[in-house]
Amino acid sequence: MVLNPKIICIVGPTASGKTSLAIEIAKVFNGEVISADSRQVYKSMDLGSGKVTKEEMAGIPHHLLDMVEPSTVYTGADFVRDAKTAITDIVSRGKTPVIAGGTFFYIELLRGTMQTAAVEPNPELRAELEKLSTADLVEKLKVADPIRAEKIDQDNRHRLIRSLEIIDSLGHVPEAKAVPSDYEWQIFGINIKDADLVPRIKQRLEDRLELGMVKEVENLLASNVSPERLDGFGLEYRYLSKYLLKEISYTEMQEQILIKSRQFAKRQRTWLKKDPTIIWKDFPVTFKDVEGEIKNFLESDGLPN
Repeated sequence: MVLNPKIICIVGPTASGKTSLAIEIAKVFNGEVISADSRQVYKSMDLGSGKVTKEEMAGIPHHLLDMVEPSTVYTGADFVRDAKTAITDIVSRGKTPVIAGGTFFYIELLRGTMQTAAVEPNPELRAELEKLSTADLVEKLKVADPIRAEKIDQDNRHRLIRSLEIIDSLGHVPEAKAVPSDYEWQIFGINIKDADLVPRIKQRLEDRLELGMVKEVENLLASNVSPERLDGFGLEYRYLSKYLLKEISYTEMQEQILIKSRQFAKRQRTWLKKDPTIIWKDFPVTFKDVEGEIKNFLESDGLPN
């Protein structure tokens, strides 16, 4: 019997320390890290997306970073394809895949607990929808598919547009049905309280601004990445572009990023708490907190007793 490859996965809200924990795990368990982040797949989007640096990687290979240009639409289906390719490559070399990231939709697609609709991108429709405000997209979706509108992240322009694209083709967004996974999973969640998370979000923003995040967004605008496209990436990219276009002040930009980041973290925790398979660990989570469980997981044969 050929057993499914084993995957270790680290989830948790933004700024909770997922990447650093994944790297520590990979160091000890002969692993390589796969990023499951819908913004880190884009080139030239480093500080705003919180992309791991070469120094932080500490020699551990990372996959699914800098895959496409910001003008290219990278879908959940693209992620599943590329992640499966990376996993096959990692496993073929006798190494352990360690997935880290905050785009839980991507992880669920890879696990088979959700699926994407087989609808090809419609560039003409996308161009028309990009002209609408986020609020208009939400209202349009409420009319077209109230069920999808109730479940979707209403600040995520990319998913709003994708949903309307699917509806244009199929009439509605199909309900997801779970399918068996190609892999055996061990998923750890970082449980972090607001008292710890909020200062980390604030410090992270200050650090990124000091490192040149404004210049990063300025360069994206100068390279013909449209304000509408940046708005679709949300959080830092949305409000930094508004600041550079003189729509809001520097102070307002900072305040909005902090507010939206906290709201985003809350939505992430709500999503994750619905998953009974996650092994929760209280922040701060160190390698020692997960070492024994990972060792047992990797050494087990995965077969019923």
